Amino acid sequence: MKLQRSILHKITARIDDKRFVIIVGARQTGKTTILKQIGSFLADRNDTYFFLTLEDITVLSKLNEHPENIFGYISKPTDNEHVYVLIDEIQYLENPTNFLKLLYDKFAENLKIIATGSSAFYIDTKFKDSLAGRKQLFEIRTLTFDEFLYFKTGRTDLNTELQRIRLNSIFLSLHRVQLSVYFDEYLTYGGYPAVVLADTHEMKIEILTELMNSYIKRDISEANIQNPDKFYRLLKILAEQTGNLLNVNELATTLGVSTTSINNYLYVLQKCFHIDLLKPFYKNLRKELTKMPKVYFGDLGLRNILLNLFQQPENRIDRGELLENYLFLRLCEQFGADNLRFWRTATGNEVDFVVVQNSESGFAVESKFSMRNFAPKHYEAFTNNYPLFPLQCRCYENSSNETWALAL
Repeated sequence: MKLQRSILHKITARIDDKRFVIIVGARQTGKTTILKQIGSFLADRNDTYFFLTLEDITVLSKLNEHPENIFGYISKPTDNEHVYVLIDEIQYLENPTNFLKLLYDKFAENLKIIATGSSAFYIDTKFKDSLAGRKQLFEIRTLTFDEFLYFKTGRTDLNTELQRIRLNSIFLSLHRVQLSVYFDEYLTYGGYPAVVLADTHEMKIEILTELMNSYIKRDISEANIQNPDKFYRLLKILAEQTGNLLNVNELATTLGVSTTSINNYLYVLQKCFHIDLLKPFYKNLRKELTKMPKVYFGDLGLRNILLNLFQQPENRIDRGELLENYLFLRLCEQFGADNLRFWRTATGNEVDFVVVQNSESGFAVESKFSMRNFAPKHYEAFTNNYPLFPLQCRCYENSSNETWALAL
């Protein structure tokens, strides 16, 4: 059985577009596997393709000398031939922008490059505007819950059942208990593919620990962070403050570093896909907060290993924050991070998420672990001011007579 990410189909659907493809995402999210699966797709079509990894120092050195040295490793396409080149870890090039630009401008009619980059930090700083119109960018996160189900079971019927529940939250699915168990596992260990495929709690913890220690350490090294201990401390503080307002001045005081350092750390964490900062929604500049964002993690397993919390969700002291982080990821998946905000006033009125569907309307979502904790009157300040953004509550429940987070 070949386990495939849903984004693979989006990439192969555009394989004949002449623009180069850049696949970015956090480490260990399966980018190399996707690149090899693209190779299998091309082989099935009898297309000519080559695979290069820039972790090979010899190859990297030659390509750094001049982009056209690539033709020492692949056949140069003729006028009647189209060649695909799959390049893993393109961020290791000294100047990936120049490399891609030159090859595109000279050979795009017959040559297509599909490349991966482990860190968006490098993609962002090296890939300049000169690539506008020359590239398609695909971002890979850890597995969504839908992908988790498929990777975990190899079955498609559970995903079909999940969609039926989402369309009708009171649907009495025969798989509801099984799906609930899997959902708890997803909330606990997250969506890194290797973690999902690990059989035991001990193996999952071992892999998450390796991710926390070794792979984040590589991000720190490649981002040239001068004080890694402070960086790790910030990451753990952010895990504790999930869903809370992020105050850069307070963080700088706590860690004993400058606000410039904190902003740099946050930038790296975002560009490496470890955290997301959610901006506020506002119309009334005098009454509503307009500056401080809220922080969420890109993977629940990473957050949990930082906190060393792996109890069942309903038994956790941070269960509300855990579910809120899941809802953030789910809403980003559905509507895109750029269309997501939160609302809060200077007097403390707050709504967790506002989905902006156009300039004047959308909807709002409040996250609660139990529906019993949701009191609509507490949100009248928002609903009265924004009638075109109807408010709904989404929560976690195991009982069959209440709204369930899986109905999202």
